[in-house]
Amino acid sequence: MATYVLRVWIPDRPGALGAVATRIGAVRADVIGIDIIERGAGRAVDDLVIELPDGESVDLLLAEIAQVEGVDVEDIRELDGPPSDPAIEALQVAGAIQRCDSSSAALATLVHGARSLIGADWAVVVDLEVDGMIAPSGEGVPSEKWLCAFIAGVTTSGTTSDHDELAVTALPDPNLKLLVSRGRLPIRARERAVLEALCALL
Repeated sequence: MATYVLRVWIPDRPGALGAVATRIGAVRADVIGIDIIERGAGRAVDDLVIELPDGESVDLLLAEIAQVEGVDVEDIRELDGPPSDPAIEALQVAGAIQRCDSSSAALATLVHGARSLIGADWAVVVDLEVDGMIAPSGEGVPSEKWLCAFIAGVTTSGTTSDHDELAVTALPDPNLKLLVSRGRLPIRARERAVLEALCALL
């Protein structure tokens, strides 16, 4: 039995999710978890945790779901272990931050926790006062020069709407910003709200 997380766009109307679940059941798969990521403009973005029996094809699963009108699959990924509860995981990161006995340890915990929660490629805190990085985590972290220039551009425009794969979150210290990048999937509004809540703890 393999476990997958399927991110889908579903029409925000009664019966739409049930229709998707019916198609999933048609390949003997089971929906064991649902997480609503975003709603708006008549559609919802949901993460469905699915158990797929051995021998069943992921391609067949996706083909079945595609039969439901108005539904689009944004991403599917296989889990290495049992699925985690995003809310509990966020609370665990928050608790770890508050147990830190120094600001440097708290920042490092924030960076690693944010990267894990979002499933990001990389995360880092940027100190604008010295144009430097704090606790970079992951592969492909850009240079300090690029990071500072990007933050300056976001500050000027007031939005990251052209860069859905990046989240810039302010910390209580106005010189510090948390940057998180996930190239595989856009970072959604609820995920950005979680990052904001964690940064507010510092």
